[in-house]
Amino acid sequence: MTARIGVVTFPGSLDDGDALRAVRLAGAEPVALWHRDRDLQQVDAVVLPGGFSYGDYLRCGAIARFSPVMETVVAQAKSGMPVLGICNGFQVLCESHLLPGALTRNDHLHFVCRDQRLRIENAETAWTSDYAAGQEITVPLKNGEGGYVADERTLDELEAQGRVVARYLGSNPNGSRRGIAGITNAAGNVVGLMPHPEHAVEALTGPTTEGLPFFTSVLKQLVNV
Repeated sequence: MTARIGVVTFPGSLDDGDALRAVRLAGAEPVALWHRDRDLQQVDAVVLPGGFSYGDYLRCGAIARFSPVMETVVAQAKSGMPVLGICNGFQVLCESHLLPGALTRNDHLHFVCRDQRLRIENAETAWTSDYAAGQEITVPLKNGEGGYVADERTLDELEAQGRVVARYLGSNPNGSRRGIAGITNAAGNVVGLMPHPEHAVEALTGPTTEGLPFFTSVLKQLVNV
């Protein structure tokens, strides 16, 4: 039976279509979810895509966190459903307290858009098992408020527990503490990532296909559940 992966559209989402396409290319059935609906349509996993939900008013992701769909997403995530937040989706996960820390304005105060090298630090999450620990990949990065911050105790805990999923290589693009590009919760089913793997899933649009394993990984996780 084909896994069903939902992609939520908020007002201001702009990468939901790309995420749906990535899900399809990975071999799953993409399901469009609407921010006002609490019903997740029996999906097996959820992707919160990039964009500017609610125009980034107040704080990035702060209003989207109160969308009706997020009530169900938060409850299901706490019960083990795999959830991936990309860019703005990462911000929503932090605002929803599914992940610790916050994403703040880039330290250079400019929007950054470039192909970014990453190192996969944790290949044991629901969304990274098709990678090898230490594997280096290149995927697009585009954000104005992508600097990951947390207090030193939280950062130390993330490091000690192996919950840093990906780290920037080369120059730090946004001032993220300890070069952190993505993290996971303790259970490994919720992952937040600032770069955009959904933009690196096929050779035609590039720059690589090295983002696709984020989406194939979760399929293997769902088969083993």
